[in-house]
Amino acid sequence: MKKSLVFAIILAFALLATPVFAAGQGEAAKSTGFDKSKYFVTVATGPTSGLYYPIGGAFSALYQNRLGYKSSAQATGASAENLTLLKDGRAEVAILMSDAVAQAYEAYGPYEGQKPFSELRALLGLYPNYVQLVTTDKTGIKSFYDLKNKRVGVGAPNSGVELNARLMYEAHGMTYADSRIDYLNYGEAINQLKNNQMDAVFVTSGIPNATIMELGTVSKIVLIPIDGEGLANLMAKYPFFTPEIIPADTYDMYGDVATVTVRNILATTTAMPEEAAYELTKGVFEHIADIQASHATAKKHISFENSHIGVGIPFHEGAERYYREMGWK
Repeated sequence: MKKSLVFAIILAFALLATPVFAAGQGEAAKSTGFDKSKYFVTVATGPTSGLYYPIGGAFSALYQNRLGYKSSAQATGASAENLTLLKDGRAEVAILMSDAVAQAYEAYGPYEGQKPFSELRALLGLYPNYVQLVTTDKTGIKSFYDLKNKRVGVGAPNSGVELNARLMYEAHGMTYADSRIDYLNYGEAINQLKNNQMDAVFVTSGIPNATIMELGTVSKIVLIPIDGEGLANLMAKYPFFTPEIIPADTYDMYGDVATVTVRNILATTTAMPEEAAYELTKGVFEHIADIQASHATAKKHISFENSHIGVGIPFHEGAERYYREMGWK
């Protein structure tokens, strides 16, 4: 009898407490003014032939499957298009190269004369993109200056790859007028290189790049170095580049190749609610294995320890809140 009475009291207390607890949760949601069920996260990635697409897809899948957000990944022309999508509110999150970010944020280079994109905000730093100037042993091209009068694929117009290509020409005292330029994405340009319809192709991506590896099945790959005076000029004017080496065994080449890298970042804008930025940033690191499983480059580089490398713009206040909680000053 006593046991029954005690059980009845406990049960009654539980029934009374449940609505109070639920109301508390509701009040917490109201206090932030944020309802994730009504917030859709479009992740702007890149061409399906590159790394942005699978890695961006992994972020979108994590947001939806792990964090309960509605999300989709969108194939794009990469950094330049992604900046436009963010600015126009047609994407909430995007992968961007930090050189394109710097140019848009401060309105110089291809963005000169435009309003600075000061609303850009970072969530985390990702991985380095290697500037890879690709040719084969059939073309005879051995240095950057050999691109004179050659057919060169520089990427889609105003893409991140194309922005890089312009800076490489500038650093070497050359312009597009010195070559026969084709504005093709690097997947299309590599196909033309296979068929001897192109002499060299700019590819700015993580390594190894699957499209370049495929070229290696039919031709001996040669990467043209970015070094010497050209490198010195580049670093003096654009410090977001970092000198790096591409190991010979990356593409079964004759030797290691000097080049430069530029960091990729995962970005959003000030339009993203603070709570969303906080949850998306926290959720990534709580389920980082999901992101690292998307590609060998992600596994090697994307981590909490690397999250601030190469980030030249302010972090979103929601992301900042998470980093502070984790002891990052």
